[in-house]
Amino acid sequence: MSRQVFLYDPPERFVAGTVGLPGRRTFFLQASAGGRVTSVALEKTQVAALAERIDELLDEVVRRTGGNAPVPAVAPPDTTDTAPLDTPIEEEFRVGTMALAWDGEEQRMIVEAQALVELDADSEEDLAEAEERLLQDEENGPPMLRVRLTGAQARAFAKRALEVVNAGRPPCPLCSLPLDPEGHVCPRQNGYRRGA
Repeated sequence: MSRQVFLYDPPERFVAGTVGLPGRRTFFLQASAGGRVTSVALEKTQVAALAERIDELLDEVVRRTGGNAPVPAVAPPDTTDTAPLDTPIEEEFRVGTMALAWDGEEQRMIVEAQALVELDADSEEDLAEAEERLLQDEENGPPMLRVRLTGAQARAFAKRALEVVNAGRPPCPLCSLPLDPEGHVCPRQNGYRRGA
């Protein structure tokens, strides 16, 4: 079966968003253009890592070009997108591997999210070899979302993604674990709860 690539070059919209209540949220990347919408599910930590790495890569591009690349230092106000995810949200796949690159010729950020694939291997060496073959297989690999963004679009994506990640449950001031609406047993207080 040939690889399915969901290509958005450029997208009209590329955002991270969630469905559900804090503590039980499902995270999505969603790209849309020309009436097409592609949604892929991923973990909260993947969204946070992607946003942080995008900002780091853009900062490096600015540094290496001496400020000549069309990359804003922060997300321009006119690129702010606070709208919810487009519905209906139909998950194409769950993300396993992500990759970032900067196309210096086109001045575009390339974001790739590849489907999670389970590999059977007898040893760590066999597993590493199988992973490498899978990543190199352009024709028969797992499904992939590939999005090409301008510097401004990438900054706006990263800003929103970090806001979405941080919009969850507040952290406990003592142990930094998330506070649940039902209560929180803090390991720093050995499970003791003080009365109000």
